[in-house]
Amino acid sequence: MLPLGNIIRKYGISFHCYADDTQLYISTRPDETSKLSKLTECVKNVKEWMTNNFLLLNSDKTEILLIGPKDSTPNLVDYNLQLDGCTVTSSTVKNLGVILDSNLSFENHISHVTKTAFFHLRNIAKLRNMIPVSDAEKLVHAFMTSRLDYCNALLGGCPASSINKLQVVQNAAARVLTRSRKYDHITPILQSLHWLPVKFRISYKILLLAYKALNGLAPAYLTSLLPRYNPLRSLRLQNSGLLVVPRISKSTKGGRAFSHLAPKLWNSLPDTVRGSDTLSLFKSRLKTHLFGQAFK
Repeated sequence: MLPLGNIIRKYGISFHCYADDTQLYISTRPDETSKLSKLTECVKNVKEWMTNNFLLLNSDKTEILLIGPKDSTPNLVDYNLQLDGCTVTSSTVKNLGVILDSNLSFENHISHVTKTAFFHLRNIAKLRNMIPVSDAEKLVHAFMTSRLDYCNALLGGCPASSINKLQVVQNAAARVLTRSRKYDHITPILQSLHWLPVKFRISYKILLLAYKALNGLAPAYLTSLLPRYNPLRSLRLQNSGLLVVPRISKSTKGGRAFSHLAPKLWNSLPDTVRGSDTLSLFKSRLKTHLFGQAFK
């Protein structure tokens, strides 16, 4: 992918290359539409290079997503990139199984997850009386829990109304598995199954990524987002292992950024959890801690 990379770099655009597709990234202010023109030129140059090398740029599968605050994207609404007469600017795109929208609300993604999970859950419910609980639990985890947990760190900081839609799925799965009635209180059921509620499963994933980043088990670009807190003078021992929580504007979605949310959650952990020597020990202590928080 070296020749293609050289073309993209010429325009000052960041990119990731995968086996059969390439993703381009560019940041701009709402009034800097000239950068978007560079993106247009870059895509056309890439298409020309591929044509000259007997390759095909699939216009039907080429998509552009403009991401930004609601008050800024209207300034860019007139931007449309066309390839072979096809407009490729989209309101949502799917990236590695996650549906992204222009406001990063993840509402479309959550709706897709809940719809798919309920489809499989209805099929499991039809079989529930014919299979033992152990087999039913395996089916629930394979077809439902796996979808709730996939890339769920991206949902950190989302409104409770959005997370509750996923919680409804988990509650329904717990009732199917335990053959509970619709109006039975769900908290004791989740507790008996030792299932973390969705909100805490999201925190678990974010904290797991933070632990890996701080211990050389994650890419460097994640580690760079988590600077350690080093006081000017030695204070109390409990300050050891803390991270810097960057300041954010409450008017933006910066509070949902990994660089803010991960340190905030990390600093709230007990020293015994933060100081775990191994990944397996950290996972065990973290789940125990979050379980206690969820059902206290």
